[in-house]
Amino acid sequence: MEMSIGRENYPGRLAIVGTPIGNLEDLSPRARRVLSEADRILVEDRRHAQRLFQSIGIQPRTEPLHEHNERSQIPRILGYLQAGERLALISDAGMPLISDPGYPLVRELRRAGVAITVVPGPSAALAALALAGLPTDRFCFEGFLPAKSAARQQRLRELEAETRSMIFYEAPHRILATLEDMIALLSGARGAILAREITKLHEEAIGESLAAIHASLTASPERQRGEMCLVLAGAPERESGEADLDRLLRPLLQELPLAQAVRLAEAQSGAPHRRLYQRALALTSAAESD
Repeated sequence: MEMSIGRENYPGRLAIVGTPIGNLEDLSPRARRVLSEADRILVEDRRHAQRLFQSIGIQPRTEPLHEHNERSQIPRILGYLQAGERLALISDAGMPLISDPGYPLVRELRRAGVAITVVPGPSAALAALALAGLPTDRFCFEGFLPAKSAARQQRLRELEAETRSMIFYEAPHRILATLEDMIALLSGARGAILAREITKLHEEAIGESLAAIHASLTASPERQRGEMCLVLAGAPERESGEADLDRLLRPLLQELPLAQAVRLAEAQSGAPHRRLYQRALALTSAAESD
């Protein structure tokens, strides 16, 4: 059985500190004090953190903590805590551990019985959700989708029936490809907002649907730069059954080509494009065999 190490073996403590995602005025007074009092600060990139340190007039001792060294740093960090040091953990921006390093460290420190506190701060995900004008009573954070198209499309298929608002981070060089996959699999009419450069000089919330966001970024390539957070509306709580879709599609198919009928049904119902297309094919095939 694994033994639990008591806190008396680790008189130091760790503070997880939220830092600004852009505007340095968003640093809380408590965060400023905790960082100023820390014996050592764990940082993703010292050069990136330097601007924050300069803004509050400190030059602390730092230790690098990033995805490539996090597990190997844990024994060293436990040594600092055993020596009674007050440590602070920050990420490059926002709340640490949220699509950033820190989870393995915090897990091991909790197992060891180290005292840990959190100093809440800005979060790009929650800021984007607040901007989006989409339901906020239930939501899920999906972080970054897979970089490769096939894996990304598979993940989107798994999320097709998710009814909660969904929050994604995305890299600028992948945003158009991600939007195109979402449009193909979830419908261009699906409600969405792209929050770009939150709290920074060029902050904006783009579009009201996936198709509108894609059109805006295509028309203005400069909007394809910067920090991006995409908030996507969930699927309807109860999707139309096949009978409802058939009642909608039949009269359209009698008057229009299949692709046009599907687009019009999608606009009217909000049902996924792929599902409507499959029902339209089935109805067309059944009519031809009669």
